[in-house]
Amino acid sequence: AARAMATTTTRATPVVGRGWRSRRRSSSRRPWSSWWWSSSRASAVVRGVDDVDVDGLLALEDDAVRARARAMTRGDGGAREGHGSNRNVVTYSPKVFVPVTKTCRDSCGYCAFVEAPSRTRRANYMTLEEIVNVARAGARAGATECLLTLGDRPEAKYVEVREELKEIFGGREDGSTAEYVALAADAVLKETGLIPHVNAGILTRDELRALRRVSASQGLMLETTSERLLLPGEAHFECDTKKPRARLRAIELAGEERIPFTSGLLVGIGETRRERIESLFALKRLHDKYGHIQELIIQNFLSKPNTAMASRPDCPLEELTWTVAMARVIFGAEMVIQAPPNLTPGQEDGWRALLRSGLNDWGGISPGVTPDFVNAEAPWPHVEELARVCHDEGYTLVPRLPVHPTYLRVDDKRTSVGGSPVWLDDHVAPFVRRLADAEFLARGVSWSPGRPESELKKESVDIVGVNGGVPFRRTSKDPSTCIISHDVRAALDALASADQAFTDDDIVTCLQARGDDFDAVCSAADALRKEQCGDIVSFANNRNINYTNICTLACTFCSFSKGKTRAEEVELRGNPYLLDFDEVSRRTAEAWARGATEVCMQGGIHPSFTGEDYLGFIRAAKAGAPDIHVHAFSPLEISHGAQTMKMTTREYLKLLFDAGLGSLPGTAAEVLDDEVRKTLCPDKLTAAEWLQVVEDAHSVGVPTTSTIMFGHIDADGPHAWARHLRSIRDLHARTHGFTEFVPLPFVHFEAPAYRSGNSRKGPTLRECVLMHAVARLVLGPVGIKNIQASWVKMGPELASHLLHAGCNDMGGTLMNESITRAAGATFGQEIDSTRMREIIASAGRIPRQRTTLYADVTTVVP
Repeated sequence: AARAMATTTTRATPVVGRGWRSRRRSSSRRPWSSWWWSSSRASAVVRGVDDVDVDGLLALEDDAVRARARAMTRGDGGAREGHGSNRNVVTYSPKVFVPVTKTCRDSCGYCAFVEAPSRTRRANYMTLEEIVNVARAGARAGATECLLTLGDRPEAKYVEVREELKEIFGGREDGSTAEYVALAADAVLKETGLIPHVNAGILTRDELRALRRVSASQGLMLETTSERLLLPGEAHFECDTKKPRARLRAIELAGEERIPFTSGLLVGIGETRRERIESLFALKRLHDKYGHIQELIIQNFLSKPNTAMASRPDCPLEELTWTVAMARVIFGAEMVIQAPPNLTPGQEDGWRALLRSGLNDWGGISPGVTPDFVNAEAPWPHVEELARVCHDEGYTLVPRLPVHPTYLRVDDKRTSVGGSPVWLDDHVAPFVRRLADAEFLARGVSWSPGRPESELKKESVDIVGVNGGVPFRRTSKDPSTCIISHDVRAALDALASADQAFTDDDIVTCLQARGDDFDAVCSAADALRKEQCGDIVSFANNRNINYTNICTLACTFCSFSKGKTRAEEVELRGNPYLLDFDEVSRRTAEAWARGATEVCMQGGIHPSFTGEDYLGFIRAAKAGAPDIHVHAFSPLEISHGAQTMKMTTREYLKLLFDAGLGSLPGTAAEVLDDEVRKTLCPDKLTAAEWLQVVEDAHSVGVPTTSTIMFGHIDADGPHAWARHLRSIRDLHARTHGFTEFVPLPFVHFEAPAYRSGNSRKGPTLRECVLMHAVARLVLGPVGIKNIQASWVKMGPELASHLLHAGCNDMGGTLMNESITRAAGATFGQEIDSTRMREIIASAGRIPRQRTTLYADVTTVVP
């Protein structure tokens, strides 16, 4: 980058002047221009940059650096092609700031945070109760992070602090500040669910390990590698913990211990531009080796009263944006680079300048609970104003977790760095999943599939809208003010192109849409629905018969199946059962009498079942109602039946068809991605086996539905969903055998995976809407024209909203669906035809009762 943009102009390098300790009480300020030195006087002390063209980087015009940084951040020219992250998003961490102690063994010339130790009993450390109370207030306000920050190891200097630690630890002489912070972090996790991020100074390996067990991430600002700033009169004079080599070693230890780590630079404390570049490369070498630096903070110096550097000029905006841009150029497109918005010169104009210089994160912002204790004079900005500025610059502002998605996402092998098994302690990971969406950003909402919002315990306020972004007041309602990203426009064009030459990355781009991009995807899906289906919304009058909940498999998502001897399951979810053929016949006859045209029969893989049992269920249903359509058996049950009969699946399917089978439900698909399946449902068919059974069914004239059950484990995310949609599309292009596609949001409440801490809380509403919308865009053009909204999972009201995002079908009235209710949902028993018509009509659509295969019903029974 340096050689590509080098010019003959070499800019002077700014540095803050010396001698502040002799002028610390001066109230006058000298202008920034008087502190400039030439770059030739800068002293580089951190070696190992011989292979770096520092002079070339310094020679670049400032505007060229910023332009290159912006292009890298936005992906212009394909800089981020194929990456799983959403480059149209800018993030922030909703947090509470907890100053565990303000005592410190150092006294930096710019610091107003540190206080002298108190001799008053228990005055130097916040109590655990105080810490938890702050975190609890943050959780109610929508925070996801509890930032535990403090001075560096004050017990090394002060007797008063050592005595207080001795009292805290019951008389122990060896208790430390780091140990107390670990206790505090664990209490925050267990009592509030907030995720601790710890800034505890320079730590030993054992201390880092102890804190890793109770936090998701840690941090230590490098600030600078300039040893010159340790000299008398400079910012770090007599500050042992600010020695660059000590700080770099602490950051390196965090890398060795696989800790997602935050570091960065403090700009304007006397360092030169050359020294900033050298500092960035020092961090980059560690990141290249360990991959653990999750974000860079580029923080501008602001002088504070009653500090040694009170008379120093504040860092100019131009220096801040130059450093942000240079960090982007050096670290590349994928690094998260932040600058605190409450410190930004010029506020709104400064925010815009930072966004145009490569910034993609604002760091932590408290939702009205705690101030910035380090910069108490600088209040947090209103997040809605920040969201508006981000929108105007073409970004959606989205809340995140303290640990960044790169360290958690495993749905794309191209970018995965191992996920939570590598980067998080098993004790911490479940807490992170509970607050995460499928991209491992913050959920931001309390709703989960399976229950109406009124029945959910409102643990916190919602901090994002349905579109996944922070809401803000628009200056105009004119649709032309909507800003659709180039990425989403290109993806939508590819999906709509005549040759259909789109990639899985195009699908992922749409599945990750937020803000105005979300609206654009939904509008495109609704337009295609209108073109393919008009305003008619269909539904079937049917009955579910789940003939047994006894199953030999151990799917981690399933709350329905039960083993015969698991007493805890009986207590939690009821007794195992097996319906006999007479009961199946009776229920079928009852359904027919009530106007049903279909019975849907599914159950667990019973240990005593053979293929004859499945045949028996069909015969029983037909005995109860000879003309009813039998929609029965997942591909897994078909495979099981064929194996026990020693037949091929095609042979067995023909046998079932002759007995009266009308169609197969395309369930047991879950997610057609074997990385997902090996954890979610290791005993089930592989993705290829599932697809083969369905293709066999289509080949013998048995149509099927298709489904996806999404929103659960770590490997389940937009890339896995895209592969699933692609598989369904490709199979239908060959067979034309799918009647519909039915997204099934994961209901988490009683699921074993969730109860054991291994899943999220189901998909967010945004993810549910996008799954239906993108399914229309991907599957509609090849002939899967029916996209169904599951009112059982979504609830009737939200399901009706999906009719504006590409859906044209509401499924069945059901009568006795029990699988979803076993997972903890309160929907699912039955909606009669009259109520179904009302729901459809309320969405401005025309209701039509249909058969299983989408023919009109000639006799409609309400």
